[in-house]
Amino acid sequence: MPPTTTAAQSLWLAAQSSTTYPPPSDERAFDVLVLGGGITGLTTALLLKRRGVRVAVVEAGRVGAGVSGNNTAKVTALQSTVLTSIGGTRGSDVADEYAVRSLAAVELVAELAAAEGIECDLQRREALTVAVRDSELSDVEREYEAARRAGLPVDMTSSVDLPYPVAGAVRLRDQIEFHPVKYVSGLAAAVDGDGCRVFEDTRAVSVSEGSPVQVETTRGVLTGDRVVVATHYPVWDRGIYFARMEASRSYCVAARVRGEPARGMSITTGAETWSYRSAGDLMIVLGKSHAAGARGVDGSRYAAVEEHLRKHWDVEQVTHRWSAQDPTPYDHTPMIGTYLPKNTRMYVASGFSKWGLSGGTMAAAILSEQLTGGPGTDAFSPHRVSLRGLPELARLNAKVGVDLVADRLMPGQISSAADLAPGSAGVVRTGTERTGVYRDPDGGLHAVSMRCTHLGCLVRFNAAETSWDCPCHGSRFDVDGEVLEGPAVRPLPRRTPPGE
Repeated sequence: MPPTTTAAQSLWLAAQSSTTYPPPSDERAFDVLVLGGGITGLTTALLLKRRGVRVAVVEAGRVGAGVSGNNTAKVTALQSTVLTSIGGTRGSDVADEYAVRSLAAVELVAELAAAEGIECDLQRREALTVAVRDSELSDVEREYEAARRAGLPVDMTSSVDLPYPVAGAVRLRDQIEFHPVKYVSGLAAAVDGDGCRVFEDTRAVSVSEGSPVQVETTRGVLTGDRVVVATHYPVWDRGIYFARMEASRSYCVAARVRGEPARGMSITTGAETWSYRSAGDLMIVLGKSHAAGARGVDGSRYAAVEEHLRKHWDVEQVTHRWSAQDPTPYDHTPMIGTYLPKNTRMYVASGFSKWGLSGGTMAAAILSEQLTGGPGTDAFSPHRVSLRGLPELARLNAKVGVDLVADRLMPGQISSAADLAPGSAGVVRTGTERTGVYRDPDGGLHAVSMRCTHLGCLVRFNAAETSWDCPCHGSRFDVDGEVLEGPAVRPLPRRTPPGE
């Protein structure tokens, strides 16, 4: 059966709450400003509120509408082969602490959902890292040993509820699957009130450090004694986070299947990674990852994921398609702590390597301790230097250099906007100026400068998502130039469509 033409929409965002939170008006001074209304920012805010802190969450769009609403919604301490990767770059002590804190984050999600009465379809499931082929089994066994050394109650098994044979898997029971948007909406409801606020449709565009810290937003200035940057990819360049992480995109398809979906939360190792979970009678599959801003991305990514799903399950109807973007640090360890060295007024949480629901919750627990005089931890300090990760750091920045230079040497793709068919995009070059032009299905033209407003790399069109994506640091913009994802905070300038 050929792939469907289901519109791209997250299963989770299809059930987004009707509750909205107005932008700031008279209340503008708080103890702590938390930038970002996803799971990291809202969990941090709620834990701070529990400790008596007056906090405000500042969200550019709607709470939960970013990466928190575009994922497979797994909360687990068993995360593919992450412990092996961290052990290889940071050593076993850091890997052990990451495992223990991740497991505590799973339980914190359960505790917050119960305490706040959040109805989010939360269920306990087993998480599995799966070797499909015998050649991949050694990687899974190493992850098992790393998890066991850290004290996680894992076991090895060959019994996996996938509809094809596997070589083996490491399993961690009693992990969590849930509805992330319902959960995040419940966190927002728990934060807002009693002197604390949630502000939507309010983008932070700059910060001035001082006493208090001043954050300039699209709705005016807010002040706080301290600021937490929980914007998924850190905005602003003073911490040079953009140079130490690589953003990648993955594609999700949900389908109603005949028979029982696979109930375990599985992810395969090897060159071709597939991630699975169920939601009621739906089967969810994620795969076909690529670096953000890669050339030639189109609907074939979704088609390939759907083909894989149809190959192994009896699909009745494809219901949803969506994608997600995640930053991975050069040493595979999240960045949690002060935004700059020895600066206790700004904090940051980022770099969760595709495991942001557990990682963001873990970060919130650490930051809420650090901001209220608790011990916290330095294991995930953003200012560490990982010598064993330096070759990867060099690779990331060499790639940025190639992208920055090579795209400027390429000719334009079309001579004028008149050459574009409906639903297509192209690049018009006039001297040194490049204009990205998109013709929508109704024939309307949308033209923008191709210079990313972050650091000036040239964006590329992503036909799978109808967006302009930056290959250097992962910023994304819609066809009219509005920011979809940072680190950029300013839109692409609009242009007159050339030749129209």
